[in-house]
Amino acid sequence: MDVFVIGGTGLLGTGIVRRLVAAGHDVTSFQRGETDDSLPDTVDRITGNRDDDSQLRVALSETDPSVVVDLACFDAETARTAVDICSGVVDRYVFCSTIDVYHRPPPKNPVTESSPRNPPMSDYAAGKIAAEDVFFDAHEEGVFDVVVLRPWNTYGEGGTLVHTFGMGSYYIDRIRDGKPIVVHGDGTSLWGPCHRDDVARSFRGAVERPGVGGRAYNVTSEETMTWNQYHRRVASALDAPDPTLVHVPTDVLRDVAPDRTRMLRDHFQYSTVFDNTRALADLDFRYTVDFETGVKRTVEWLDDHDAVDSWETEPLDDRVVSAWTEATESFAERFERTSR
Repeated sequence: MDVFVIGGTGLLGTGIVRRLVAAGHDVTSFQRGETDDSLPDTVDRITGNRDDDSQLRVALSETDPSVVVDLACFDAETARTAVDICSGVVDRYVFCSTIDVYHRPPPKNPVTESSPRNPPMSDYAAGKIAAEDVFFDAHEEGVFDVVVLRPWNTYGEGGTLVHTFGMGSYYIDRIRDGKPIVVHGDGTSLWGPCHRDDVARSFRGAVERPGVGGRAYNVTSEETMTWNQYHRRVASALDAPDPTLVHVPTDVLRDVAPDRTRMLRDHFQYSTVFDNTRALADLDFRYTVDFETGVKRTVEWLDDHDAVDSWETEPLDDRVVSAWTEATESFAERFERTSR
């Protein structure tokens, strides 16, 4: 099968392309050319900007694929353009959405594909919701089959590890050096990273499997953990000291570091569990890379590429730890004096 991947050199895209090639598909990667890739030699690479309609139209006409896998659509306008360009060209369109489309906190856990999407939790979520709707409309109108996949925290070689303050790799150096780790809230909200190789398996299923058109699929971790467990398991995977976890209320962190806590605001603060039953049944989705193994592989890649920043490059964490520790100690002392 001829498969056209838009954005095939990113973290997830690389895994998808490799898995499709291994399954015997002919793959074309349409990419900006700004990222060094390690795709198989058999992959045809076309450099272009998907925001330039003419470039995408020409690339598709030259390759004449059966399936498009779109990893770089974030709004309804881009989706409508894709429908127009691909109409009459492809048989199936696989759209990479996100679990961020679900409104949170959800009415109940685990979250299934029918959980409410509105009101959206962020501009990013609103764009993905609108794009999903455009593609689902195209499916209903018979333009082509549409399969929508909703990953969660996809990580792996070529990326890094998330933490309360985002994605800075200095976090890894803090873990290794035994530095205190700032954790939002009491650290008991739930999180579920899934290695890109496992997420990629579901995309292969979305490309190949009959009868899956017109459906959305959660493709998330089967190993949900608390944030306290997350940090301790990262440390264990790296043979680092058991970390000292400094718990600070989410609202306080948002107040003192608004620019560094957007992911916390939109993602990390919510405790959610996602139901992958549909993907497990229909797409051959499997969770095979346990978290510690995935952490080791990710950090080994970062080390090989000299991409782990020193913890000393980011002073915010120590400032927060110091200020919060002093404030809580002072509060405890005042409380003890007034209660005598």
